[in-house]
Amino acid sequence: MVQDNTAATGGVLVARRVPEAVAERARRDFGAIVADHDMDAGEALAIVAEKGLAALVSGGKVRLTAEHAAHLPPSLRIVANTSVGHDHMDSAAVKAAGVIVTNTPDVLTDCTADLAFMLLLNACRRGHEYEATMRKGWRQGFGMPDFLGLQASGKTLGIVGMGRIGQAMARRAQGFGMKILYNNRRRLPAEQEMGAEYVPDLAAMLPRCDILSLHLPGGEAGTLMTAGNFALLPRGAVFVNTARGALVDEDALIDALKSGHLFAAGLDVFRREPDFDLRFAELPNVFLTPHVASATVETRDAMGFRALDNVAAVLAGKAPLDPV
Repeated sequence: MVQDNTAATGGVLVARRVPEAVAERARRDFGAIVADHDMDAGEALAIVAEKGLAALVSGGKVRLTAEHAAHLPPSLRIVANTSVGHDHMDSAAVKAAGVIVTNTPDVLTDCTADLAFMLLLNACRRGHEYEATMRKGWRQGFGMPDFLGLQASGKTLGIVGMGRIGQAMARRAQGFGMKILYNNRRRLPAEQEMGAEYVPDLAAMLPRCDILSLHLPGGEAGTLMTAGNFALLPRGAVFVNTARGALVDEDALIDALKSGHLFAAGLDVFRREPDFDLRFAELPNVFLTPHVASATVETRDAMGFRALDNVAAVLAGKAPLDPV
């Protein structure tokens, strides 16, 4: 079911469920068709074609392929993703077909870094095990050598991908007195490094990391964390991933966690979502969240609004704010 209030603005389809504030603006400003479910590419493009719409506000289920791009409705001018990532679609093929693709790169930086640091702390301090103990009623005392976690403050944090979110993670780590190393395609200007040390060779950085946190887009590095790279981390290291599940060889990660080579992990993203590898759920030394790094009222509203800002610019004949 969708609500069709299409006005003479070129026409907009919001092809995913969005917060009510975003839906209200889409209807008010564009007379948009707003879906009450997350559409796939076929359903969304059928409505765009039928209604002659100019803009598609897209979600992760709208997996536009090269085949879709070869047969896009001629009315379509922009696909506005409500996310930073756009690896769920063939952006290059869509752009080659003459359609603008946008994302929302700035609005979820702090929210994602907040959750990444939450994962870091819970992995270090055995958050899953502590919370599970309380849910079971506690009823058992612990002595000095029992149930020990790791102190996060003062540790060496390695950040892979020192973009907006990586830099926000570094700022949070500074508050914990951490030494910060980072690996990036290129060194940042000194004023953006915040005292962090640039290590151009990932293999050289990994043995120095007490904690490693990934902040790379998924399409740039392939499977970055292989068995070999996990082995380069010192025994007892902690691994955090809020970037992309595709960056990680999950079999290798599970082996490292089971063997004790890794003390713990904090994971928000997985190779298969939502049907993630349930072996992770069986491990006590993993703190898990269901890909919710951007899941706050403030950020989800901002993501939707930014996608609509891109739509407004294109429909007004202006350049998009966030072209991919």
